Amino acid sequence: MTEVSSKVVLITGASSGIGEATARLLAAAGHRVVLGARREDRIKAIAAEIRAASGSAEHHVLDVTSLESAQSFAAQAYEQYGRVDVLVNNAGVMPLSTLDALAVEEWNRMIDVNIRGVLHGIAAVLPLMRARSAGHIVNLASVSGHRVDPTAAVYSATKFAVRAISEGLREESRDIRVTVITPGFTSSELAEGIRNNDIREEVRTGMQSALPASAIGAAIEYAITQPPEVDINEIIVRPTVQG
Repeated sequence: MTEVSSKVVLITGASSGIGEATARLLAAAGHRVVLGARREDRIKAIAAEIRAASGSAEHHVLDVTSLESAQSFAAQAYEQYGRVDVLVNNAGVMPLSTLDALAVEEWNRMIDVNIRGVLHGIAAVLPLMRARSAGHIVNLASVSGHRVDPTAAVYSATKFAVRAISEGLREESRDIRVTVITPGFTSSELAEGIRNNDIREEVRTGMQSALPASAIGAAIEYAITQPPEVDINEIIVRPTVQG
C-alpha cells in the first residue's frame, strides 16, 4: 500500500472484539492504526503483535466517557502522523436488563459510553478533519438500533441515537464521510457485562451462531477504502441464521 492510500485509523474499544479484529485486519492491509481503550496492557500487547507482523500500530489509553481523554487520543495521533483519516467509534457496553430491574447505574453507563463516547470521538476529530476538508467517521451501531427487544430498551435507545447522530453529521457534511456499521450477533465480550444470569445465558446461547469479529472489520475496511466521492452510509451485517 502506498503512502497516499494508507490511512491513519483511530479505533476506540480496541482491546477486544470488533475493535481488536478491525485493528489487526486494517494493519495487515497496510493502514496505520492507533488503538484506544482503557486496558493499556491489552492494547499495548495487540499493538506489539501487529508490529511484529510488520504492521503499523500505536496505542493510547482512552476513556471515551471523558472528552479530555478523547481529545488527547486524537491529538497524540495527529502529532505523530500529521493527520487523522478515519475514526472508528467502536467502544460500547451492553448490560441488558428489564426496565423494572431499575438498573439506573447501568442505564447511565450505556448512555455515557454508547452515546457520549461517540459524541466525544466526533468532537475530538472533527476539527482536524474539517481543517483538511477530508476524513471519515465510522460509528458502530447494532441491529438493536433498528428493533427493540425485551431487556434491550435502553441499549436499543443508545444505538438508535448513534444512527441519528450519524445521519445528522452526514447531512451537515460535504467533505467528511460518515458510515454506520450495524452488526448482528457478533463474537465479543459484551455478554459478560450482563449481571442477570438468565439474560446473560440467553445472550451466550445466541452467540453460538455469532459472526467472527473479523467479519465486521471487513465491512469497515470496505467502507473506508471506497473512492473519496463514494460515501457508504450504512452496512448491516448479520449471521445468515439470525432472525
